[in-house]
This record gives sequence, structure tokens and C-alpha cells, in this order.
Amino acid sequence: MSTLTLASDPRDAAAVEAVEAHHAQLAGQLAGRVAMLLDAADRDPAAADRARAGLVAFCDRELLPHAAAEESALYPAAHRTAEARLLVDGMLAEHRRIGALVEALRAPLTPARAAADARALQVLFEEHLDKENDLVLPLIAAAPDVSLAGLLAGMHELLGGHEESGHEEPGGRGRDGEEGGCGGGCACGETDAGEAPELDVREVPHAIRHATVFGALEAVPAGRSMVLVAPHDPLPLLAQIEQRTSGAFAVEYLERGPQAWRLRLTHR
Repeated sequence: MSTLTLASDPRDAAAVEAVEAHHAQLAGQLAGRVAMLLDAADRDPAAADRARAGLVAFCDRELLPHAAAEESALYPAAHRTAEARLLVDGMLAEHRRIGALVEALRAPLTPARAAADARALQVLFEEHLDKENDLVLPLIAAAPDVSLAGLLAGMHELLGGHEESGHEEPGGRGRDGEEGGCGGGCACGETDAGEAPELDVREVPHAIRHATVFGALEAVPAGRSMVLVAPHDPLPLLAQIEQRTSGAFAVEYLERGPQAWRLRLTHR
């Protein structure tokens, strides 16, 4: 957890950890999608528009339902406490701004405008999650007359657990550690690495690093590639991608340290 949370019940403490883990997942996936849009905006308007549309679909599927679930399950309980009433009012106002940014992204935009709106959405959402983690959740968890675990019962939009269902994720990896790609039968080696967008996760916080890659991969269409730059050989990450959707990406190592590992991931 991002702060020390004193919960009135062990189940509430576990619920706080589950919500914060889901927050990290959402923030990372959003960051990955925005990174792909920002990269495409500089070089490929058509790819930028695809990334914009995919970002809106992700918001419709994940971010907006998450906000609605908070308003129905968490915020009413927090709003009843005097110390949180004004805070919750501000959080509701931020939900409206998040929704407005998503609506702005729905229409076809110039790449520069789409990139600006997407980046604003990312910054606002990350700040919003920080307030929830550090202020709202601890207040509810510490209240002796409120069961946070009870409030969250069955709320998959708040706890996660539904992201592995059959939505648009292409997910998946090639074969760990293979030299020269997948060994045939895919687009590996057919795309010039210089044409592929590059995602450098060396400066991404560790808590959201894997989710950021997942979000970026969701924005890679079939037949296209993404270059991943990592601070070490990302074998655990590749294994997680494989678990999400087996075999959808071929992997080719372009550089093997010592300062950076660069891999081209091609969506078959």
C-alpha cells in the first residue's frame, strides 16, 4: 500500500490492498496506451488515430466503469464522514473532468490534440488515484462502523479480476530467450525496428511497469511491432504476457544489455 493504513478489520486491510493493486494496474495500462499514442502522433497520423480509438475503448471498458463503481460503493460511505465530505465532492468533480476528457477523445482529432488530451487524462487519473489511495481508502478502512470489504463485495470494477476476459487484448509473447525471433511462421523480422514505436520502461515506476507494457501491447495492431526497452532481461514480464494470451506476440532481442535490453514484440 502507498501509505500506512490502519484498518478496523483484517478484511478491510486486504480490501485496501486489492483496490490499490487494481489502481496500479489501471494506471499502468493507461500509461502504456498514452505512450503509444504520443509516439504515433509524431510520426504516423493513422496509427495515432487507431491508438486514440483504442484508448477510448479502454476507458469505456475499464476507467469509466471503475469511476461509476466508486461513486456507488465507496464515495457515499466516505461522504457521510465530516472529514471526507469536501474531499469526496472534489473527487466527484474530478470524475466529471475525466469523463469530459474521454468524450473529447471520442471525436477524430488532429494527432497533436489527441496526444494533448490523452496526456491530460493520464495526469489527472494518476493524481486522482493517489488521493483515493492516500486519503479516501484509509478513512473508510479506519471507520469502525463501515466494512470496506462489505462495500466492495462483488465489485469487480474496483477490485479487478475481469481483465482476462475476452476483450480486445492481443497479449502474449514469443518464446523466452530465443535468438532472432520466433523461428518462423510470423511477422518477426519483417518490420524494420526503426518504424516500430518504442516504449522505454526504465523510468516507469516498478509498481506499474508490467501493466504499462500490457497497455501498450493492447494498442499494437496485428502485423505491427513495438520495441520494448527494459533495464534487465524481462523474462518474468514475457512469461506474464504469455499467460495473458498465449502466442500472440513474437519476440526478437535487438540488444542484450548491459545498460538496456531492447526487444521487438511483433503482433502475429
